[in-house]
Amino acid sequence: MSDMSSETGSPKPRRWAIWLPLVLFLGFVALVLVGMLRPADRNVASALVGKPMPQFNLPPALPGRPGLDSKVLANGKPHLVNIFASWCVPCRVEAPQLGALAKAGVPIEGISVRDSTEALQGFLDQNGDPYQRIGADDDGQVQLALGSSGVPETYVIDGKGKIVYQHIGEIRPDQLGLILDKLKEAGL
Repeated sequence: MSDMSSETGSPKPRRWAIWLPLVLFLGFVALVLVGMLRPADRNVASALVGKPMPQFNLPPALPGRPGLDSKVLANGKPHLVNIFASWCVPCRVEAPQLGALAKAGVPIEGISVRDSTEALQGFLDQNGDPYQRIGADDDGQVQLALGSSGVPETYVIDGKGKIVYQHIGEIRPDQLGLILDKLKEAGL
């Protein structure tokens, strides 16, 4: 039998062609649902990992304490650089972990972002002070130069001043081993 209709002489539509629009529509709906149920990674990794720390010289965030100069980070020893602020709630959550790292002998340098002296001192009095130096990044320019997407954010710097790891968000207790491993890889 031929595909031609005897009355019109036109071809008969194939049965599967009738269902094609429905199949295409269901495929589109499935793609949309997958995109909605599996959110995109919102973390913005620094393009500076593997590169030297940007040059900066921050004034002291607190009187009687040293500020932070990028040259200090290339003194032959690895460092942990923590970007934080007194107004940052997750910074309070990570404070005990930073204290534990400092007690383990990790040199921690701080960059305080858009903070006042009084608020910063209150934060440290309440949450502990693991920092060897704290630089005041009042306009956030060093934070931006590092490609930081917010606070808190922590960088492992090797003894030559190269960024070897970026940790976005607060350091949680279960992540201390990871941070220590990255520091060991950097030469601690």
